[in-house]
Amino acid sequence: MLQTEARDTAARTGTAPSLRWGIVGTGAIARQFAAALERARHGTLVAVATRDPSALTDNPFGGARIHKGHAALFADGEVDAVYIASPHPAHAEQAIAALEAGKHVLCEKPLAMNAAEASAVLDVAARSPGLLMEAFMYRGHPQTRAIVDIIRSGEIGEVTMIDAVFGYNTAFDARKRHFDPELGGGAILDIGCYVTSMCRLVAGVARGEPFADPIEVKGTGHLGTAGADERAAIAMRFPGGILAHGAASITTVQDAAARIHGTRGAIEVTSPWFCSGRQGGRSEIVVAVRPDQRRVVPIETEDWLYALEADLFARSVAAGEIEWPAPSHADTLGNMRTLDAWRREIGLAYPAESSARRVTVAGHPLRRREGAPMPTDETVAPGKAASRLAIGGMLLKTFPDAAIVYDSFFEAGGTTFDSAWIYGQGLMDKLLGEWLQSRGVRDQAVVIGKGAHSPLCRPEFIAPQLEETLERLRTDHLDLYFMHRDNPDVPVGEFVDVLDALRRAGRIGKFGGSNWTTARIDEANAYAQRTGKHGFELLSNNYSLAEMVAPMWPGCISSSGPDDTAWLKRTQTPIFAWSSQARGFFTDRAGRDKLGEPTLVASWYSDTNFERRDRVRALAAARGVSPAHIALAYLFTLPFPVFPIIGPASLAELRDSLGVVNVTITPEEGEWLKTGEGAPAGALREGTA
Repeated sequence: MLQTEARDTAARTGTAPSLRWGIVGTGAIARQFAAALERARHGTLVAVATRDPSALTDNPFGGARIHKGHAALFADGEVDAVYIASPHPAHAEQAIAALEAGKHVLCEKPLAMNAAEASAVLDVAARSPGLLMEAFMYRGHPQTRAIVDIIRSGEIGEVTMIDAVFGYNTAFDARKRHFDPELGGGAILDIGCYVTSMCRLVAGVARGEPFADPIEVKGTGHLGTAGADERAAIAMRFPGGILAHGAASITTVQDAAARIHGTRGAIEVTSPWFCSGRQGGRSEIVVAVRPDQRRVVPIETEDWLYALEADLFARSVAAGEIEWPAPSHADTLGNMRTLDAWRREIGLAYPAESSARRVTVAGHPLRRREGAPMPTDETVAPGKAASRLAIGGMLLKTFPDAAIVYDSFFEAGGTTFDSAWIYGQGLMDKLLGEWLQSRGVRDQAVVIGKGAHSPLCRPEFIAPQLEETLERLRTDHLDLYFMHRDNPDVPVGEFVDVLDALRRAGRIGKFGGSNWTTARIDEANAYAQRTGKHGFELLSNNYSLAEMVAPMWPGCISSSGPDDTAWLKRTQTPIFAWSSQARGFFTDRAGRDKLGEPTLVASWYSDTNFERRDRVRALAAARGVSPAHIALAYLFTLPFPVFPIIGPASLAELRDSLGVVNVTITPEEGEWLKTGEGAPAGALREGTA
């Protein structure tokens, strides 16, 4: 779904469909929304879900059907749209289930516990017929539009600073959702999300955009005895030099206010969140150009706050896109990332974000999707089906990040996981190990480890580093092992001796070299053959349709040239190819006139590579797929086993890479991509396999 401002006045007032609503939850916010639906122009309440219908003695939901549990509500064929008003940890799971049931979903903020979970919900939404929107009720009120209009008018000049505060004092009770970490309690997730949402909206509008994400976040806070943050403050720096300060509290009374400062004046909003009141009324925006020149902008409406939100959602459903300034999916994800950064600053993580959670964000045990077309190899790790696409986790920073990406990779048929002792000072090993144990799939996974990176590339470092890796990974062996670098000053037989002993001890399976020359591997294997030891059976160098012109960093080796390609074909050595898409060379980041990325230019720009890139893009256009998919699919046409290693930083990047498994090109087309011979452009087949 895309985002737009309302373009049709009629659509605002009368043409949206009347949605039949179901509500998940029976707490205070659910009751407020239900009451507001009675005054909405485009919706009626027909059903409510609760865990225990018998406990609903003071039924405030009129004649709505009462379902036991959200699954029954989502199966109700007379429900068009669902409002999720359950505790925070349930939001993502219930939103996914509702979307998969074909419902439109308005999910109370925050959409999820963190950005990783939110990305999983948005991923399902992108593939579902229903519309998903995160509920920030103030975004649908005319007061917020008035704030936007004043900023756009230039009356206060250029926006330079923003202040936003939301705080109240609620009586402490460790079992209440406000304070219980098991329920996602705390100020940041509950009301700090409003503060960051407003600041990001204003910072974006000030620069002509629908929102802006901070480029720097600093935060502080106080964790109470129950473990949740009772008060917290945040400082944000946005593009254009805009600075913002926010604060949120659940045990301290603060003004619920927002102030927007510009070079010629300021905007003061005394009720930014509930605007003119939950049940309609009057509010004011004060525009102060000088201390003695204050203009009051009155905002008055009879519409109830949540009725305005419900009607905005109904219009969005009718339009097939989210009406601005309600948050788009990109806006929602940016806000979640900001909240994540704020929580990291104060050291706050929730139980639901730990590896103790053994199910996916959708709430079910890990399971393969039926018909997943992932190609596999059963020889590289005997007894296991190794996916020909391998995944690395260098860019994953937290367990939720890793879980979302690894879960999706595994469910798509992925089984080959790449890590290394040096990555993230052990963090990558640790996250992968936690995930393997949490999901119980170690026996199905082909786990790659690497060690002995420079300057510790000596025989005596291999075993100790391996033991650390195994401890971090929570396993007693690696399926495959690579020396991360070579050290030509060490006789190759000394490396073979150590690796052979580790393999005979069952600590590693087949082994090989990463960033090793094929000549050095031949030397190692000649020694192994003479001494009756295991030799090198694997290689992990760069391999791509684009040949590396210059090393990306010292000590890295590419095998894409003709000599190594012939060696790989002759020996049938599996190559685990890093930078298999040439670091974005086949995307729009590169171009003959694009010189802004020095490493990309130095390592990949050549006439030959650009000619190959031209052919890749021509074939991609003929197939209706991305050039990156064609460049990756090329590797599967080669006459030796290639395992491209992908390193997605997000679920969206993983989805893009996984698209390659639905693209097939022939060896003849692969040869044409490389040389321009054998399959002229006019004969390109259309479609994908």
